[in-house]
Amino acid sequence: MYMKRLQYFIESQAFGVCTMLGEKLGFASSSIRLTFIYVSFLTMGSPVILYLMLAFWMNVSKHLRRERSTVWDL
Repeated sequence: MYMKRLQYFIESQAFGVCTMLGEKLGFASSSIRLTFIYVSFLTMGSPVILYLMLAFWMNVSKHLRRERSTVWDL
């Protein structure tokens, strides 16, 4: 029960990069998360930089989409 709450908290507060990649590529997001964790351990955490860059890009694109809803908005 505690682990389910912890998992829900982490997944709801995270950026959603693994979920977005899973939806775009057609893979389960849990397998992408596990792969990210394993690769992070093997490479001493360097994929974290890629993860943060993807999270930043997702946040920027979300704000750009929100501001201009139609072609006629300037």
